[in-house]
Amino acid sequence: MTQTMAPPRLKIYKASPELYDAMMTLSTAAAKVVDPELGELIKIRASQLNRCAFCLDMHTRDARKLGVSEQKLDVLAAWDEAGDIFSARERAALALTEAVTVLGHGGVSDEIYRQAAAEFSDRELAQVVAMAVTINAWNRINAVAQSPLPRR
Repeated sequence: MTQTMAPPRLKIYKASPELYDAMMTLSTAAAKVVDPELGELIKIRASQLNRCAFCLDMHTRDARKLGVSEQKLDVLAAWDEAGDIFSARERAALALTEAVTVLGHGGVSDEIYRQAAAEFSDRELAQVVAMAVTINAWNRINAVAQSPLPRR
C-alpha cells in the first residue's frame, strides 16, 4: 500500500503579510468595547464549533489568564444547558456567536437577534458580531494552513 504525502500547506501570513495585519486590525477593532472575558468565551465557542484546535488552545489559555472560571470553560460547549453559570449577556452573545458561526438558510433568527439587542448597546452589539465574524475568519485561515499546536 502506497502512502501519498500531503502537499505542504501555504504559509499564508508569509505569503501575504498584509492579510495578517488586516486581520489583527479587525481583531483589535472588534474588541474595543467587548468585555475581555466575554470576548474569550465568544472566540472559544466559535472555535469549538469550527474545530480549530490552534484557536482553542490560544483562547482557553487567554481566558484562564483573565480569570474565566474552569467551570465555565468546562461546560461552554453546552452553555445553553448550564443554568445560571452564564449571565444573560453571555448567553445572548453565545447564541449570536453560534448563529453567526453556523449560518443556516434562515441566517440569524429574529429571536436570537432580539435577545442580543436587548443585552447590548448598538456599539457593543456591532462589536460582538464583528468578534464572532473575526474568530470565524481566523478559524478558517488556520484550517487551510493546518496551523500546528504549540508544544508546551
